[in-house]
Amino acid sequence: MYRLVLYGLMFLSLISIALGFAGVLSYSGLSLIYTLLILTVVCFISNIVFAKIFKVQTNVESSSITALILFFLVFPATTFSDFKIIALVGLIAMASKYILAINRKHLFNPAAVSIFLLGAFGVGIGSWWVGSESMLIPTAILGFLVLRKVRRFTMFFTFLVFAVLSIILNRLTPTLDVATLFKEIFTSWPIIFLGTIMLTEPLTTPPTRKLQIGYATIVGLLFGMQFHIGFVYSTPEFALIVGNIYSYIVSPKARLVLTMISRNKLTNDVYDFVFKIDGGSSEKLDFKPGQYLEWTLGYNRPDSRGNRRYFTIASSPTEENIILGTKFYPNPSTFKQKLLSLEIGDKIVASQLSGEFIMPKDKNKKLVFMAGGIGVTPFRSMAKYMLDNGEKRDITFFYSNKTIGDTAYKNIFDSAESLGWKNIYVVNDTGGGFIAPNMRAGFITKEMIVKDVPDYKERVFYISGTHGMVSMFEDTLQKLGVKKSQIKTDFFPGFV
Repeated sequence: MYRLVLYGLMFLSLISIALGFAGVLSYSGLSLIYTLLILTVVCFISNIVFAKIFKVQTNVESSSITALILFFLVFPATTFSDFKIIALVGLIAMASKYILAINRKHLFNPAAVSIFLLGAFGVGIGSWWVGSESMLIPTAILGFLVLRKVRRFTMFFTFLVFAVLSIILNRLTPTLDVATLFKEIFTSWPIIFLGTIMLTEPLTTPPTRKLQIGYATIVGLLFGMQFHIGFVYSTPEFALIVGNIYSYIVSPKARLVLTMISRNKLTNDVYDFVFKIDGGSSEKLDFKPGQYLEWTLGYNRPDSRGNRRYFTIASSPTEENIILGTKFYPNPSTFKQKLLSLEIGDKIVASQLSGEFIMPKDKNKKLVFMAGGIGVTPFRSMAKYMLDNGEKRDITFFYSNKTIGDTAYKNIFDSAESLGWKNIYVVNDTGGGFIAPNMRAGFITKEMIVKDVPDYKERVFYISGTHGMVSMFEDTLQKLGVKKSQIKTDFFPGFV
């Protein structure tokens, strides 16, 4: 996801520079180049310096993304005095990530808080020139790709609706030309850029859909208001900052430094990495089975996918340590290579606890779990949680793998059968071996579902695996008459 935003913003900046040289924008192409270079250099260097001072792991894309976002928000530099202000706005943005932070978790969008702070001291650097007619189409295309990647369409459209309503109400007069105002909203306001690129920043976004709707509503309402109280003006950056405060209040606060204590090979290509939390049990992670974390590794020369990944927590909240379970494919990314090379005592950073792929509170609801390959990790967390708490539920579990040897966590799932958990292991290639009564050869089919779960229309289905597998089974279940509201899919940013 981060690389999509990075490359997308780079492409958007090239378009804007070309438009500047063509005379389409109000700013020259040369001034845009100067501004982008200053921001890139200042943000890159200051990010490294602050990371060393505060002794925290930095993210390789972070400074570049912040610099690019600022590029679209500030007045381009034309004089030496402008160069100094541009450098200052980049420095403050990066400093805010380390100074305006609680328990190693930064509170505000760096670009927004930098422009806001300078404005509070009388330096009006924010122009949000990206909100222009010539930039609308390329910005909308990038915004759509980002929303698709992070699946935040609901949040964006909530923001859009409340922002537009707020603008209309603040402009409401008997002579209001609604059509002209609508055109102005999308060609003169940075509504698309803020709503798709900045509002969706993972580190300052609440973890659940309901909270995200609240977040989008707050930012949308403030985005369209017109007011001035002391040094505070109604600006896009102020709206986002207030939303960031709300997000921090309602979101998990953990940003954990974890130490690896063991690595276990479960199958030919699946490993468990077991970590303890630095700082002792007082920092125990409070999560629900099925949720995920963003994991960050520090190493040199990461490939194009970067040094951050989202992984479901494979351990249960009842366990003392945190388990990351993952599969290693041929020619793995540099992140996976580094992960596999970790030694006992090495560190990894985990943050952004999120996810709604969790069991219902009502324990009487009948469930069907469907896992493909390493998509099994959330179900391992759920099964272990049930075992440790003696929690009984009516669950049918389809677990599909290529071979019998690829089945991970089988001992836990087998133990869970005493609690009403019914296992059906589906093996694509049996190799001519013995097929146990609870095993099926081939692939999960609608016929198999109907036969093994005759009351399937009464159940809630949980599907976890590759995007292709999840989409295929969503379609299969809906053709069987299962309501969309009864289908939950495991998703986290970057899994598309």
